[in-house]
Amino acid sequence: MQVNRLVLSQMRRFVDVTLEPRAGMNLIVGDNGAGKTTFLEALHLMAYGRSFRGRVRDGLVRHGEEALQVFVEWQEPGSDGAPRSRRAGLRHSGQAWQGRLDGEDIDQLGTLCAALAVVTFEPGSHALVSGSADWRRRFVDWGLFHVEHDFLGLWRRYARALKQRNALLKANASAAALDAWDVELAQAGEPLTSHRQHYLDRLQARLLPLAGQLSPSLGVQSLEFSPGWRRQEVSLADALLLSRERDRVAGYTSVGPHRADWSVRFASGMGREALSRGQAKLTALAALLAQAQDHAQEKGDWPLVALDDLASELDRHHQRRVMDWLAATPAQVFVTATEVPAALAGNVQPAAVFHVEHGQVDPAV
Repeated sequence: MQVNRLVLSQMRRFVDVTLEPRAGMNLIVGDNGAGKTTFLEALHLMAYGRSFRGRVRDGLVRHGEEALQVFVEWQEPGSDGAPRSRRAGLRHSGQAWQGRLDGEDIDQLGTLCAALAVVTFEPGSHALVSGSADWRRRFVDWGLFHVEHDFLGLWRRYARALKQRNALLKANASAAALDAWDVELAQAGEPLTSHRQHYLDRLQARLLPLAGQLSPSLGVQSLEFSPGWRRQEVSLADALLLSRERDRVAGYTSVGPHRADWSVRFASGMGREALSRGQAKLTALAALLAQAQDHAQEKGDWPLVALDDLASELDRHHQRRVMDWLAATPAQVFVTATEVPAALAGNVQPAAVFHVEHGQVDPAV
């Protein structure tokens, strides 16, 4: 996957600006506050439906304007292996949106998000390791969304059933009414959980050598999955029945895939609470790059890799290891920095350098 053109209109400080990146590593430099991160936000918005710095209505639309617009042109391998040109556009006000994909209107934002795959490492990414379970569920589900064709349907089916069961619990509905939704939850939740387990098993096989290469001192040993109930002891259907009275009192469903989590096990035995912020960042970055590698292996095409403010997030030695690893892949990479990182020297050179200043972006001379 390679972006040829990225156009932003009325997004943060930019009125109308175009970036034409190259294959390989693209470095976007500028002073603090110049707007270089906005280009990564735009790619992330097209791939996730929101910025990694918040919702569209939280300041993403340029002050005084009604809506932002993002347009992307890219190439990816077609079914016959030959390059296929694609394009997508999004207009978003923070309340309502309109999207087009390959010249046709779309009615679901998920359709747009499924088209463009972006893996993003940014200053808040340490939460993937040290934050709440929501971060880790979204991480796994994003990977499955792109590589397992039936996962989204299962996820939506489970979410609908969970909403219905929770409403019945709050209404103190009859046992018969709850029985029907317990069956629905179990029928969607069991295969959904199997998908997550298999994905993490596969990801572990990629993560361990990668983490060892990027930061051997971390001692990443394994990934441990918690499905959201005692799956080795009881089925999901039985777990829902056993927890029913407790759930009636609480007013919500206390077991199931919506409570799933996973964790990284280290050779030292330390838990996520004992990790320093730097260790959490390195672990999260290794997991994200392993996810990008998994996407490439399963789909036959690398996602875009976006690294925001890498020089302030990692020391020089770890930067160089990351850059060396990425340079050995066919991935198109976007890196922001206040200046050219010292790690980009010697054998690793950016394919293009762009300078952001005064609401404009220009190729560096």
